[in-house]
Amino acid sequence: MNSRHPKGHLKAYLFGWSLLLAIGSCLASSSTSSTAFYRPSSNELQAALEERFEQAQKLAALEQEIEDHNAAWVASSSDMAESTSKRRLICLPLDDRFDPPMGVFSHGHVQTGDKMSLPRVFFQAIQANKAEVPWLFTVRRVEKSTGEGDEEVVSSYNERVVGPEQAGSLSQVIGGPLDFRAPPNYVFLPHWMMRALGLQPRDVVDVEITFSVPAGSLARLRPHSSSWSKEISNPQAVLETELRHYSSLTKGSTIAFDYNSKRYWFDVEDLRSAPRGERCSAIRVQDCDIATDFLPAKDTKRAKARKTKEDE
Repeated sequence: MNSRHPKGHLKAYLFGWSLLLAIGSCLASSSTSSTAFYRPSSNELQAALEERFEQAQKLAALEQEIEDHNAAWVASSSDMAESTSKRRLICLPLDDRFDPPMGVFSHGHVQTGDKMSLPRVFFQAIQANKAEVPWLFTVRRVEKSTGEGDEEVVSSYNERVVGPEQAGSLSQVIGGPLDFRAPPNYVFLPHWMMRALGLQPRDVVDVEITFSVPAGSLARLRPHSSSWSKEISNPQAVLETELRHYSSLTKGSTIAFDYNSKRYWFDVEDLRSAPRGERCSAIRVQDCDIATDFLPAKDTKRAKARKTKEDE
């Protein structure tokens, strides 16, 4: 089967917007006086159009590479359950446009949960594999594989991201589906998940449905700020409530909760599975009787370390 078929709508959409953005950026890039508007020269306009066209070509080539990879996987699979279980995808950040309507459980928690927008093939994977809730998916960083996204997309993402810096030391994280409306060959991830994996927009990841995440019995979290326990009257109850927006937890990640219009950050440092309490790299949180424990806050830990050094 030849996988090199025209992708029409998505490519035409991206290319059309590339041209419009190029023209718009030229018109808006200069200062405007009350008497005259700046008009870009033909050379400036041509350079902008050529740059946008080159970026659109790179994106189209990346999409084709991803599509070919996935077609090879489908061709080598033994059945529907296997063929739909895994995809290589281009990642982009979730934003407020993905926020579900009011009344839906995940409303207002696009960045404070582990939910991702996946292509529809993964809903087919759930059906074909007869997966039981919670539906969980492993996201793995593909080493040395990048989409080299255009600078404006990357810059816009970096400007919108708030929260602590992360080294991107994790090779994989686990999360659940927000919806199944991402375009084919794309996945949209919350910001903390992209930072945990060291990803930029249009980097490449492997996403796979997983059934091996054990139920959790204990999660030890380290707050970044000691104000967490001072500003909230019952932090344990608030934490247990906010954890409902996470289907799973991955050790080494940094997750966020919102409370009273303020965002609090926590490092996931220790996870234990049920029923024996073995240490593990990831646990299932949803539909589990899980205990939570707070470790000393990072700012308190740093203050103690400075004082000890001064005393020496």
